[in-house]
Amino acid sequence: MTERRDETGSSSEDGDPAETSPSLEPGTDSPLAVVVEKPRTETAIESLRAEGVYDDERRVREYDAETVALPVSAQPTETTVLEVIRQLDPDYRSPDLERRLADRGWSEADLEGVPGSWAVVGSVVLVTVPENCPDETALAEELLEIHGEADSVLADESIANDGTAGTYREPRTRLLAGHRDTETIHTENGTRYGLDPTEVMFSPGNQAERVRMGEVVSPDERVFDMFAGIGYFTLPMARAGACVTAAEVNPTAFRYLLENAMLNDVQNDLEAYMTDCRDLAADLAVDRVVMGYYGVSESNDGDETAGRTDEAHEFLPAALEALAPGGTVHYHEATPEALLWDRPIGRLEAAVGEAGRTLGDLERRRVKSHSAGVEHVVVDAVVE
Repeated sequence: MTERRDETGSSSEDGDPAETSPSLEPGTDSPLAVVVEKPRTETAIESLRAEGVYDDERRVREYDAETVALPVSAQPTETTVLEVIRQLDPDYRSPDLERRLADRGWSEADLEGVPGSWAVVGSVVLVTVPENCPDETALAEELLEIHGEADSVLADESIANDGTAGTYREPRTRLLAGHRDTETIHTENGTRYGLDPTEVMFSPGNQAERVRMGEVVSPDERVFDMFAGIGYFTLPMARAGACVTAAEVNPTAFRYLLENAMLNDVQNDLEAYMTDCRDLAADLAVDRVVMGYYGVSESNDGDETAGRTDEAHEFLPAALEALAPGGTVHYHEATPEALLWDRPIGRLEAAVGEAGRTLGDLERRRVKSHSAGVEHVVVDAVVE
């Protein structure tokens, strides 16, 4: 049974959350919200965004001591929620970015250069500035106004592809507004990530996958994170009680990995090595291997559909060497739509066969859109 009530306190009981309750009467003008447990706030928002029903024009509000009300434009069909309610006194955000820039005198043609989305990482706003943006400084200043908790706005110009910078996955950014000191702490689902977005990469679009990895592990499970970075997957897994061996070659990311282990009080559950992950594989026998990396582009112009070097599939032999029988490998890949799911699964099958092992159950997931026509996907594979 799901109890759903409006914010006046009236209630009704209904076995089907898709049906209309008294708090959701047709013709009611009050906007919708969904109620979720506080620890699920960020994960639920990510899911609602993926459904296209999250309403950015209203603020998240506390519903009671243990839950929050998330604003939505329509009842969700894929996101699990406790209740669907009407907000009789909604808390609207500041006017959206386009309205603010129009107030600055931007014409309709100018507004074509307004980005449709951006990300907030701790106290830093990351935005990809469209080529036809007429005034990136004005854009950044308004983003600071909208996000009062933010101190800086950076232009996100993707990840470096060439040489050592490409191997280290170094971000390419420019300061558009605010403080030059962009070191910050970003919190997701209780996990705290210390980082500087100008020095190390952080993909907000991977949030649901980071949360999931903290949910799939069991306490005392042995995990090998082959491309740990600042602890994207390592930290939620260690917080869940897993014993994680983490490898990272980027010295800056490795420093943050060590600091973040202490920040999250998981230093006793983590063995971290600043080395090529392949150098560790022969000495391990783990229950789970995470391969959250898919190489750098061979193209110098950022074309992500071009050939790639140091792709994750090239590391599959080492992953299987470290994986105990019956263990699970989480294989990430940037795959053109035309090759889903044949290429990632085919590469897994080939590597498992060459290792003289047997491929068991498979699960496949889309993590996010990587670029035009290319999807970031992950295949969870049990290997005997």
